[in-house]
Amino acid sequence: MNEGQSPIPAAPRATSPDGRESALTALIRIALAVLFLDELVVGFWNQVFPESFYNHFPTVTLTPPFSEHYARDFGGASLGLAVVLGIALVAPRAAFTIPAAAAFSTFAIPHFFFHLTHLHHASHGEAVYLTTANAVVALLGLLVIALTLIRDARHRSTQGDAASG
Repeated sequence: MNEGQSPIPAAPRATSPDGRESALTALIRIALAVLFLDELVVGFWNQVFPESFYNHFPTVTLTPPFSEHYARDFGGASLGLAVVLGIALVAPRAAFTIPAAAAFSTFAIPHFFFHLTHLHHASHGEAVYLTTANAVVALLGLLVIALTLIRDARHRSTQGDAASG
């Protein structure tokens, strides 16, 4: 490594030469914003008002019984995810976006499959809502990873083209 160079490769520029944000970075930020807000709301509500969350959040009462301990633990974990998603949202570098989205996906994908296989007490509308909402956020986590990899591969490609030209 050359003296004065960082061991961490430079992040792709979030803006194009004319100052506009790249389309892929904008999509990454939108997906991260949705995931961040989801985890922030769910986490805060569970952490601060666990019984209210249990009684009023759609479909939660389908899997009784209420446990304040589990609700607060889940709230704290959700807030922790919101922190790393928020960091990635503010600085959408691969070093932040991929671990944040992977951590979220580690929760969201099994969560989706749990609900998909536990719909016997749900009405038709609740089942549709539950599976759709959980599928969307689970896919968003994977989408952030994919978009980041695509964006950074394009950046490396254009860097290589510029260096050889």
